[in-house]
Amino acid sequence: MKSAERERTFEFTYSTNLKDIPLGARQLRVWIPLAASDANQNVVVKSVKSPVPTRTSREPRYGNRMLYAELRNPKQSPLLFSVEYEVRRKQYSKGDYVSLMRYDQEPARVPAGVRRFLQPDRLVPIDGRMKEIAEESTRGKQGAVEKARGLYDYVFKTMRYDKSGAGWGRGDSLWACDAKHGNCTDFHSLFISLARSERIPARFEIGFPLPGGAKQGSIPVYHCWAEFYVAGPGWVPVDISEAWKDPSKHDYVFVTLHAIRVQFSVGRDLELGRKQQVPPLNYFGYPYVEVDETPFEEVGKIFAFRLASSATVAALAASFEGVSVGLFIRRADSETLCRFTAYCHAPPIHSRIAAAATSARPPAAGVSGRAR
Repeated sequence: MKSAERERTFEFTYSTNLKDIPLGARQLRVWIPLAASDANQNVVVKSVKSPVPTRTSREPRYGNRMLYAELRNPKQSPLLFSVEYEVRRKQYSKGDYVSLMRYDQEPARVPAGVRRFLQPDRLVPIDGRMKEIAEESTRGKQGAVEKARGLYDYVFKTMRYDKSGAGWGRGDSLWACDAKHGNCTDFHSLFISLARSERIPARFEIGFPLPGGAKQGSIPVYHCWAEFYVAGPGWVPVDISEAWKDPSKHDYVFVTLHAIRVQFSVGRDLELGRKQQVPPLNYFGYPYVEVDETPFEEVGKIFAFRLASSATVAALAASFEGVSVGLFIRRADSETLCRFTAYCHAPPIHSRIAAAATSARPPAAGVSGRAR
């Protein structure tokens, strides 16, 4: 793969516009998913814009972060919410199929934190037809890796990426099995059903893709993928709809995700920490809004990105790849230094920055030495 796909640093804007709020509405509540840092991406929230105070919380089942806002007797319409990020995303890979096969074994004892991903979701069953297809697709295969590859190939060969008609996009495994087409949600829901049917833990993840080759622009829709669990290497990524759209990536995206994406949440059937007036949220890539405890559909969404400046990329390289921090600080302007420090939030790196900054030079006049 191209080196540009192994690592990307970019600004990402997630905007929500609420219009046509009903007259006489007494309460409006808004939940917006928040991207978070993990082993594969470093995320800094640059700004949050909201017409009312917001608070950050986590949904209880999977720990996904979210922004919550509540308005009493909303009079203003439209209402605009916006979150701006700086993101550094790395390629996420577990090698290749051949190297992964050395961990191939019958599913052993599943760690406690992973067991939830053996259970069905509301639209992701694991018995009946799903079990029959899984058994047929894995016949003669022994361990979790070989079985997962068999299920991956079944979905790849059976499904068609096609968003025509009605029913696609819900991640309904039985619908996908019958219709044999859909979007990324349908591809990966089917894979997860089949994997769990074979006692292989599997989970759903959702975020946004960056258009390849572009330096900035809008992002029209979300993108999702899946992971399955193998004792030893842990979670292994797959992106079957990406493979379908570009068959040359078939082997690559079984075990590897390129860096031109940002992840926002994990899991299905989310409750967002509220008293449910409706069934749990199917998945959480877009904002969820209620007016007087009823789901509100007039939600405008705008997602946009811009690749980071070369100075910011250099700062991140210094922090993550071991380049001399002191040398970078002596050469950097004050704005870049602050952006650099904001990225390097891990305590060990903070200590290096603080020590290097003290010995390298004092802050420029009018510039705080703290991250912003």
